[in-house]
Amino acid sequence: MKAIEDLVPRVAAKAKATSTALPPVATAEEVAETEAILGFALPPLLASLYREVANGGYGPDYQLLPLIGPGRTALSEYQSERSASAEGETPYWPAGVLPILDWGCAMYAAVDCLSETGMVLLFDPNAMADEGAAAWFVDAGSLAEWLEIWLAGTGWYREDADDDEDVVEPRPWETAASRIAE
Repeated sequence: MKAIEDLVPRVAAKAKATSTALPPVATAEEVAETEAILGFALPPLLASLYREVANGGYGPDYQLLPLIGPGRTALSEYQSERSASAEGETPYWPAGVLPILDWGCAMYAAVDCLSETGMVLLFDPNAMADEGAAAWFVDAGSLAEWLEIWLAGTGWYREDADDDEDVVEPRPWETAASRIAE
């Protein structure tokens, strides 16, 4: 994997090449304000993406949610999921896991902001039965790895991924239950 310092410009180049109109970047003040509301810091790479590439609007398939602003944002989705999880009979959304992309069908790509690497998780409530932890899968060991997969065009979400034997499928997140219980 190439150095992280090289990653943000490569993501920016692909974002500009694949998006018709990127939103403006989030300011450092907006990122800091969002972190204060969340109660945790964004991984440095994620903060850099919002500050240096755009406030969402690029990335795999359905594109990254804006961090802040009007409408659906990573912040508003986190608050909504945490609230619904706390109010329901089966808690399912752990603290510090920020949804960054809505895959549709209530599925999210989310970054574990409390992990050292910014692990990217897949939340699939369709897999949840009686236990919220069953809905969580590791999509990539780090945000950098997840972005490299997108840049290379080798993600499980590709239309022709079923034809590729080398595609790495998300695996269960082993610590989901303990994180949800915290």
